[in-house]
Amino acid sequence: MPQETPAIITKNLEIAYGDTVIQRDLNFTVNRGEIFVLMGGSGCGKTTVMRCLTGLKAPAKGQVFLDGVSLWEAGQAVRDEMAHHIGIVYQSGALWSSMTLAENVGLPLGEFYDLSAQEIRELASLKLALVGLSGFEDYYPSEISGGMRKRAGVARALALDPEYLFFDEPSAGLDPVTSSLLDDLIVELRDSLGATMILVTHELPSIFSVADNCVYLDAETRTMIASGDPRRLKTECEDPKVHAFLTRGGKNKTG
Repeated sequence: MPQETPAIITKNLEIAYGDTVIQRDLNFTVNRGEIFVLMGGSGCGKTTVMRCLTGLKAPAKGQVFLDGVSLWEAGQAVRDEMAHHIGIVYQSGALWSSMTLAENVGLPLGEFYDLSAQEIRELASLKLALVGLSGFEDYYPSEISGGMRKRAGVARALALDPEYLFFDEPSAGLDPVTSSLLDDLIVELRDSLGATMILVTHELPSIFSVADNCVYLDAETRTMIASGDPRRLKTECEDPKVHAFLTRGGKNKTG
């Protein structure tokens, strides 16, 4: 469950591609054990912000603190070590089609730990069981459904027991029932593992069912214009953009 202990802090964060600013003046805190949502309309830069928080894209200005350590002021060796504590679930699942599910999940284990093939297999089976895929170790991604591929992607992200788990549009391409089951899994994993989770999503059912906290990124002003519990923002936020986003779910597109 969420704690009143900061896990991720952004300070005056600005993200740009060359002279084009994507987002600026981002100041928000993600508490430990929280499910935090980055939300906003099309083109606001949600995924780009996530890339900055995970060490994949350097900011133009400002800082990102993980457990009090400045991610982008730390040396490369420190950043590489911090990367071991970060798991990312990509929108496509990003599984290797030529590998079984167990081989996909075991890949980071073999890269970072000195383990035998049997030990890797056993740990991969454990991670797959955590996401409800026990018995599917020897299936290839093409042999399972889209929802199962998403779960396999989660299992791989969990391979190194990360403290931070990032999801990029986890429900994209899923039917409502499968999407709801994935939302349930995200909450279950947070409660059982205690990981801090950050979701990029535009899906209102997911936002309202899993989020403890959120920030709304605006494409026009290129900054955050609201933050807090999305259920509270839906009824209390007076900004028309935020209100429209949170009350007209079917008309929003991914950004």
